[in-house]
Amino acid sequence: MKAPEIAKTAKPGQFLEIKVSETGEPFLRRPISIYNLDGDIVEFIFQVKGKGTKLLSEFEIGSKIDIMGPLGFGTFKVQEYNNVAIIGGGIGTYPLYELTKELKGKTNINVYLGFRDKNLVTCEKEFEKIGLNKLVITTDDGSYKEKGFAIDFMKKDIEEHKVDMIFACGPLPMLKAVRKYAIENNIPCQISLEERMGCGIGACLGCAVKVISGEEPRYGHVCKEGPVFNAQDVEI
Repeated sequence: MKAPEIAKTAKPGQFLEIKVSETGEPFLRRPISIYNLDGDIVEFIFQVKGKGTKLLSEFEIGSKIDIMGPLGFGTFKVQEYNNVAIIGGGIGTYPLYELTKELKGKTNINVYLGFRDKNLVTCEKEFEKIGLNKLVITTDDGSYKEKGFAIDFMKKDIEEHKVDMIFACGPLPMLKAVRKYAIENNIPCQISLEERMGCGIGACLGCAVKVISGEEPRYGHVCKEGPVFNAQDVEI
């Protein structure tokens, strides 16, 4: 979509709230991560799973679309690193693309992308074009490239070559495993949480997450304080 205001201010890790219907049904917008920023153009990728995303898929070229964004105060921290590992799973790979572009030239980058099977592998060529130190594609069933889970290949490489930051986005089981590994090995880690975010501004209270800050844990909201958190600062 052409959206110069969004493209100018968006940061890696932020998301959009998209109105998928002009009739008011479904009422809630759909939260979708920003995939790529290119001049005045903002790109996002989504998987058709229900009524909302089905309606979104029926928009035609040239039509206008009602979008709030960029949303989310918690973004990926882009700075100078020695070596980073970027790991994504399924549709959680998409918000990692703009991050990887932003990190290019600032660090050595190893990217690990996991998918259920060959039919769901996307954006491989786009990541390759960035120019990475290493790109590993895995499928759960071994139908394409490496068989297994992306985290296992990341762990193996980290044992051989230390990293000073892990960035992660994907399904909750993957994020739990990455968070646990990072904390146990004292590796700084930033994770982007996937939650149902009805409003995108912290009003509906539907995306609560336990935040570990100070003496007492509290509940924050993924859409407002995230979606990106330091791994040690949230309990998932």
